[in-house]
Amino acid sequence: MIIYGVAFLAFCTLAGIFIGELLGKLIGVPANVGGVGIAMLLLIGLGSYLNKRGLFKGKSEAGVEFWSAIYIPIVVAMAAQQNVYGALKGGPMAILAGTLAVVIAFALVPVLVRIGNKTPEADVSAKTVG
Repeated sequence: MIIYGVAFLAFCTLAGIFIGELLGKLIGVPANVGGVGIAMLLLIGLGSYLNKRGLFKGKSEAGVEFWSAIYIPIVVAMAAQQNVYGALKGGPMAILAGTLAVVIAFALVPVLVRIGNKTPEADVSAKTVG
C-alpha cells in the first residue's frame, strides 16, 4: 500500500532528524547536524534491504516515489532554515568542512565506479573456463 511507503519515509526522516540532533549535542552545536542526509542514507539503505527481502515492493514503492518527486523543494526549504551567515561569520571551520566533504566525495567516485562495475563471481568463473 502507498501509505506504507509514506510511513517508511516518515520513519527514516524522523530517525535522521533525531540522529542529527543527537550528533549536534554530542559535538556541542545547537543544531541538527546532517539529519536530512542521514535520513536519505537510511531511506536508501533500508529500502534496498527491504526490497531484496521482498518486503518492500509495488504500491509501497509508489509512496516513496511520490515524495522523491518533491524532494528537492523540501531540501531547499529545510536549507533556508539554516543560519548560513552565522556559520560563515563564526570562522573558517564551516568553509573547511564543506570543502573537505566535497573533496572526499569527488575522491570516492572512482571507488564507487569500480564497485559498480564488478561482475558476479559466477560470471567471472564461467568466462575464464569457456
